[in-house]
Amino acid sequence: MTQDRPGLGISLMVLATFVFAIQDGISRYLAAEYNVLMIVMIRYWFFAIFVIAVSSRMAGGVRRAARTRQPALQILRGILLAGEVCVMVLAFVLLGLVESHAIFTSYPLIVAALSGPLLGEKVGWRRWTAILIGFVGVLIILQPGVRVFSSYALVPLLSAAMFAMYGLLTRYAARKDAAYTSFFWTGIAGAAAMTLVGVWFWEPLQPRDWWWMAALSILAVIGHWMLIKCLEVAEASLVQPFAYLQLVFASSIGLFVFSETLKPNVILGASIVVCAGLFTLWRTNKVATET
Repeated sequence: MTQDRPGLGISLMVLATFVFAIQDGISRYLAAEYNVLMIVMIRYWFFAIFVIAVSSRMAGGVRRAARTRQPALQILRGILLAGEVCVMVLAFVLLGLVESHAIFTSYPLIVAALSGPLLGEKVGWRRWTAILIGFVGVLIILQPGVRVFSSYALVPLLSAAMFAMYGLLTRYAARKDAAYTSFFWTGIAGAAAMTLVGVWFWEPLQPRDWWWMAALSILAVIGHWMLIKCLEVAEASLVQPFAYLQLVFASSIGLFVFSETLKPNVILGASIVVCAGLFTLWRTNKVATET
């Protein structure tokens, strides 16, 4: 399938962000009742099954998908993403969906800031200015010095940094491995790592919560499937800006389902971060087309 259906690609990205927002809401509920590591472990079991099913349908099957010239890097990527998911779910419990996602939206700025020293990519003054403005937005959300600073606010910031590093490692891995290989190792390495840790924190789930756990796992699979299809029919640079809608959807769930509050500083700070991120993305694409 060629990348020539932008409307469908945008629709799939919007739907994927909506699905991921619902997934985050369910994660917030379950993690408040049970151990985070166990919840993420079960979710990754379903993810690994999905990865194997997708790989088996490709030419060459699972063996081809698993073939890599950089296994240590691929395993590190998978473990890093699994750890990031755990940290972000913990942030949902500590801070709620609204503030956690507002801070997490800074991850594209972290990617841009680190792409120079880690990947040797050139970052011009315009993008550096956008990065600095974006982090001013983060400070507006955190309000250090204005109120008693909550160390909990560092949890989603850590998650953003981990996800940014995962993205950079994925770009580095793409120099030698195909995208389907990285996708395979993301699921398998993550599931293996979470199983080694999560089984020690097993707790019996209430019967009703098994339904929520099943919904969480199914939604994770549906969301990833939509992302795969989205990138099959449209360019990543076209659909990526719509990923910010997850902030809107997740915040809406936080407000209307969990009765969270939307503070003025969070609205202002998140708006600055999103605008800075969109400009950074636009500038990155513009530079790429000019070279």
